[in-house]
Amino acid sequence: MKAGPIWALGAMSGTSLDGVDAAMVLTDGETIAEFGPHAYRPLSEAERATIRAAFGRWPGDPGVEAAAEVIERAHAELLARFSGADVVGFHGQTLAHDPGQRGTHQCGNGALLAEVLGTAVVWDFRSADVAMGGQGAPLAPFFHFACAKWAGATEPVAFLNLGGVGNLTWVDPSFSTPETPGALLAFDTGPANAPINDLMQARLGRAQDEGGALAATGQVDEAAVTRFLDHPYFFKMPPKSLDRNEFHAALQVVDGLSPPDAAATLTAIAAASVARGAEHFPRPVTRLLVTGGGRHNATMMRELATRLSCPVEPVEAAGLNGDMLEAQAFAYLAVRVMRGLPTSCPTTTGVPAAVGGGQISRPSR
Repeated sequence: MKAGPIWALGAMSGTSLDGVDAAMVLTDGETIAEFGPHAYRPLSEAERATIRAAFGRWPGDPGVEAAAEVIERAHAELLARFSGADVVGFHGQTLAHDPGQRGTHQCGNGALLAEVLGTAVVWDFRSADVAMGGQGAPLAPFFHFACAKWAGATEPVAFLNLGGVGNLTWVDPSFSTPETPGALLAFDTGPANAPINDLMQARLGRAQDEGGALAATGQVDEAAVTRFLDHPYFFKMPPKSLDRNEFHAALQVVDGLSPPDAAATLTAIAAASVARGAEHFPRPVTRLLVTGGGRHNATMMRELATRLSCPVEPVEAAGLNGDMLEAQAFAYLAVRVMRGLPTSCPTTTGVPAAVGGGQISRPSR
């Protein structure tokens, strides 16, 4: 690849199943030179249902091929709107994640996308990390490190992504590279939007609690929150990661509650899980920057502010785009893969040594 910063196009479809994000970043794989255009392609309810039916399934299982076709078509439609990308970072759709046993499964064929788009595609970002004994997640921390540098941070900050699952990245921007010991600590905190979305779908036939409006009318069952935090996951030391469905018991915790009280309690559970995670920070942070769909949930943001002892702000407060940060992360990581740089390290995924993941597929024409 040519020297210096190049334009990379990244795409992300999260476990909350709202849609596909795509965004461009000008980067050399180390620093961020510029953020470029971005776009979003919502998933239809039929498409969501097809993907949801394949959750928890592995390659070759029933329903996986149909889910992959939906993901490939949605990504191809969205990514074709862009021009000028030297490389595409394609995350795919996580269907199952079991790093200790069966591995990790992101459906969607990057080689097929390379042919459709006529551009090199980096994909299957997590498998190499898992094969070496890592958790394979979260993978955005190296990008969060670059974002902290770009934003001019000099003291520790934390990034909280609230997708289907929540994950935290603690960043000390005084270090020169993200893989340097002490620069990063990252891990999944617990459930975030996924149980709330599942509750809304099951009880009210709605995709989500828009803005946290339903939760705002309910009462939090603090006893249920406390019981939930007895889950063994919260007693594990990071790095650690989760599958979207690992906390399906969250819905059982609120079974006897009205929809408003159940939504309020699940929202509080997500925030309390983050607060429990923050206890692992090596040093206190000056601010916690929230990205992902959960930052649009005003009730969630209030719960976070109540349960944490640092300022809680959307990443827009640092000049970043919280709707596109995950897509931008895979654009950035694609360049790192192309240039042979690591994408994870012991303090982000628990992998024994810094490792670069990802397959590279180039178009035949």
